[in-house]
Amino acid sequence: MAEKYDVVVIGSGPAGYVCAIRAAQLGLKTACIEKYQDPAGKGVNGGTCLNEGCIPSKALLDSSMKYYEAKTSLSKHGINARSVTVDIEQMIARKNDIVKQLTGGIAGLFKANGVTSLFGTGKLLAGRKVEYTDSKGKVKTIEAENVVLATGSEAIDIPVAPVDGKTIIDSKAALEITKVPKRLGIIGAGVIGLELGSVWSRLGSEVILLEALDVFLAMTDKQIAKEAIKVFTRQGLDIRMACRVTGSEVKRGKVTVTYQNAEGEEQQEIFDQLIVCVGRQPYTDNLLSEDSGVNLDERGSIFVDDYCATNAPGVWAVGDLVRGPMLAHKGSEEGVMVAERIAGQLTEMNYDIIPNVVYTHPEIASVGQTEEQLKQSGEPYKVGMFPFAASGRALAADDTDGLVKILAHADTDRILGAHIIGPSAAELVQQVAIAMEFGSSAEDVGMMVFAHPTMSEAVHEAALAVNGHAIHVANRRKRKQKK
Repeated sequence: MAEKYDVVVIGSGPAGYVCAIRAAQLGLKTACIEKYQDPAGKGVNGGTCLNEGCIPSKALLDSSMKYYEAKTSLSKHGINARSVTVDIEQMIARKNDIVKQLTGGIAGLFKANGVTSLFGTGKLLAGRKVEYTDSKGKVKTIEAENVVLATGSEAIDIPVAPVDGKTIIDSKAALEITKVPKRLGIIGAGVIGLELGSVWSRLGSEVILLEALDVFLAMTDKQIAKEAIKVFTRQGLDIRMACRVTGSEVKRGKVTVTYQNAEGEEQQEIFDQLIVCVGRQPYTDNLLSEDSGVNLDERGSIFVDDYCATNAPGVWAVGDLVRGPMLAHKGSEEGVMVAERIAGQLTEMNYDIIPNVVYTHPEIASVGQTEEQLKQSGEPYKVGMFPFAASGRALAADDTDGLVKILAHADTDRILGAHIIGPSAAELVQQVAIAMEFGSSAEDVGMMVFAHPTMSEAVHEAALAVNGHAIHVANRRKRKQKK
C-alpha cells in the first residue's frame, strides 16, 4: 500500500525546505524529497543556495575581501601587515564547513518539526502521486493530497563554450578553484559573474568579463549601474559590454576565447580558466510524467497563478521553477504562502516589494521601481539622494563609495523604490522595503530617529532629500517628473 501524506515537497532548496517546515508546523503530514548529494555521496538538504550558490559564494567573498584589505588598505589604519599570503585551500575548507553546518541545520529543523526527509528523486504522476526513487534505486509510489514542486534551477550551457569542468567551468566549479588563475575570463557580467569576478580579482587574478548586452546590469536603476561600473573598473575588473562570444578552444591547459566586440570586430583572449555564467533556467528534468497535467510556459517555467497553484488540482510550484526573479528569499516566501494556503489560510505575497542584492563591494541593492520604470509608466515621482562620502560612519570605516537613492510619488509622497550602492546596502535596503510594505511616505521615514553614527543615516538623509530637507548634504532643486 502506498504511503500517504498531506503534503509532499520535491526539492529542499530555500523554497522547498521552508514550505515543508511551515506545512508541518500547521499540522500537515509532510515529506520532502531531495536528490542532492555532497562530495562524500551523502544526501543533504539546502539545494543550490546552501550547497553551491548563495552561501558558499558569500563565504569566499568575505574571505577574499579580508585578504584584499590586508594587502591594500590596513596601512591607513596604522596596521602594517607584512608578507600577507593567501591559502586558497583553507578558504575552500572554511566555506565547506559553513555549508556543512547550515545543511545539517536543515536536517535538524526537519526533525524538530516532524518533516519526513527522503533522499532520492521525485517525479510527479497523475492524480497527485509521486514516484520516489531512493538513493539505492528502489522505486515506490507516494500518494499526497498536495504536491509542491520546488526543484529550482540550473546553469545555462552555451555551445560556444562547452563546460569541461577543468579549464571551462560553471559557477559551481568556480567555488572550488584551489589555485588563483593568472588570467580569468568570465562570460556574463551579471550578478554571478560580478561576484565571482570580485573574489578572484581580489585574490590576484586578472579578470575580464565579456557581456553580450550593451547595458550594464540592465535591470538595475541606470544611475546606480553607472556608478557601479565606475567603481568596479577602478577595482581592476575589465568589463567589456556588447561582446558576443563566438567560440572557444582549449589547448595545453589554457582556453582561447573568440568574440565580437561592440564594433563588430573579431577579438581573441587567452585565459587560464573560463567561467560560464550566462544565467539559469528552471530545472524540470524527469520531474513531470506526460500525464501529470502540469503546463509549462514558453520559458520552460511551470505555469502558476498568483498563489503558485498549477493548472493541476492539488499541485503547486514555487521558487526558480516559476515566473519572477530567481531569488532564494522570493522562493522561501512562496513556500510559506503555499503551505498556509494548503492549510486553508488566505495568505498572499506582495511581489512588488522583493529586495534584490549584488554582493560585490560595494554592495548593490534595490527594491521597488527604478527611475526608468517610473519614466516609462508616466507616474509622477520625485527623487532624494545621499552619498556615502557625506556619511560620518562611512568615513570612519573608510568605505565611502556609493549613494542611497529613494523614489517617491510626486503627489502622495509614498515611497515607490529605493536603490543603493555602498557599504551594507543589503541591510539598508530592507529598511526601505519595510517602510514600503506599510505604505510609508518619504516624510514618514524622514521623521524617524536613526542612531548616530550609522550607515543607515544615509537612508534617513535620502528620505529627507526627497522633499528638499536633507541636513548633511546640500539640497538640490527637486527633481520632479511632470505628469
